[in-house]
Amino acid sequence: MRPGDVLALSGDLGAGKTCLAQGIARGLDVPEGYEITSPAFTLINEYPGRLILYHMDMYRLSGVRDLNDIGFYACFNDRGVVVVEWAEKIREALPEGALFISLEYLEENKRKLVFSDSGDKLKGIFCAVEGGL
Repeated sequence: MRPGDVLALSGDLGAGKTCLAQGIARGLDVPEGYEITSPAFTLINEYPGRLILYHMDMYRLSGVRDLNDIGFYACFNDRGVVVVEWAEKIREALPEGALFISLEYLEENKRKLVFSDSGDKLKGIFCAVEGGL
């Protein structure tokens, strides 16, 4: 993950969005003492680490018109990474270059993840991981 990266998560309840956010937090070196929970009521949680993790949950929002009131846009900066749960509710407000991850529950310990983006972010990720496409 790099400063300014945005991960937009979607999927039904129990699909694993918060679990994925917990893994991202550990990868960003958020200290183990921080319990990474869904910010369903606070809407945005901020965690310190190698990069700041801005963890958002849009489940309770009625739409993009509420985003200014919760400080949503201030989180998109070069100091951290943004993870948005229920991103499909505010898709049009997400910055260009966001990485979309759709999670599907298959069975208790099995999920299907589908990645998509609006640019070349996926190509760059897979080139770095696999040494090229």
